[in-house]
Amino acid sequence: MNSKHQYVELNDGHFIPRLGFGTYKLQEVPNSKTTEATEIAIEAGYRHIDCAYVYQVEEEVGLAIRRKIIDGTVKREDIFYTSKLWSTFHRPELVQSCLERSLHHCGHFLTVFLLRVLSCNYIDTVDCTNDSSQPLPPKAMEKCKDAGLAKSIGVSNFNQRQLEMILNKPGLRYKPVCNQVECHVYHNQRKLLDFCKSKDIVLVAFGALGTQQEKRWVNQSSPVLLDDPVLCTLAKKHKRSPALIALRYQLQRGIVVLAQSLKESEIKENIQVFDFQLTDEDMIELDGLNRNFRYLPIKS
Repeated sequence: MNSKHQYVELNDGHFIPRLGFGTYKLQEVPNSKTTEATEIAIEAGYRHIDCAYVYQVEEEVGLAIRRKIIDGTVKREDIFYTSKLWSTFHRPELVQSCLERSLHHCGHFLTVFLLRVLSCNYIDTVDCTNDSSQPLPPKAMEKCKDAGLAKSIGVSNFNQRQLEMILNKPGLRYKPVCNQVECHVYHNQRKLLDFCKSKDIVLVAFGALGTQQEKRWVNQSSPVLLDDPVLCTLAKKHKRSPALIALRYQLQRGIVVLAQSLKESEIKENIQVFDFQLTDEDMIELDGLNRNFRYLPIKS
């Protein structure tokens, strides 16, 4: 991915690829499959790799990146790698250790480090605390950036009020560069997107194709997003897959979007999202699919 239109400038001057490869996996999938899929993704042109400490595949993803650097497919500076601070490391003194653990596992490829939130119980408190009553660590995150451990810092699963609490934090020196949230045609996050744009914060969409129907997290009666009749009709119109329509919808809204698959054919197909354009009428029709439906019960 070397075309300039495929990147978005962050508020700290760095650039993020508009399409990312997600590495969250189902538990029954061998970790080696993640390595293989990540290598395929890099070969296909993905340069934005999204991972997290809690996914338990950072070593496998790091191995894939190293292999593609060694064989000359990419240079280190080509890779935009994301990891996330898990909720159990929110105490300020634990933040850097979590980041360093991710750096060690992934092979020191970290570009952006996200503060991830799992619940909203803390949003009514003055000091912005989480479920364990520990203060959220924006200053500790800033220290990681100052130390050169991550180029950029952002957040994940934040709603507007939570973002405002971070942005209004006394002494804040670096505002989040991005906010990664569940976002798809059934939950298009229009208000949150408008707010993020007004604050020069990039919205990053996970779950843009629905989710892998994992019983631990997802209600098994949830609708299959890619079977939606409107998506399927537009797919026929543009001679593309429903997945590509769903991804293109997000890109045209100014959202950075994550796509995930372990299948080589789907990985290669998804990156073709830059090869076509949806019409204004298409976008209006897709906007109409919004039902504020979440596959994952996180308030963002």
